[in-house]
Amino acid sequence: MSDPKRAADSPFATEVEAGKSYFWCACGQSQSQPFCDGSHKGGDFTPVKYAATESKTVYFCGCKSTAAQPLCDGSHSKT
Repeated sequence: MSDPKRAADSPFATEVEAGKSYFWCACGQSQSQPFCDGSHKGGDFTPVKYAATESKTVYFCGCKSTAAQPLCDGSHSKT
């Protein structure tokens, strides 16, 4: 498996709505970060589903190195 492309050096603060699902880009190639636009097709990556249980701000990983996919775990400050 290849490494994902680093899309950003910090997380994407995103307002999510309770009851909705979001698909986080795991490959880093999407033009609509932090969400999947299908750029991974034919590659090793698949998007990661995030199901919002409440309406709030979440921080989707931008560096693509998080161990807590799809949310930021601070890995961007270590890599």
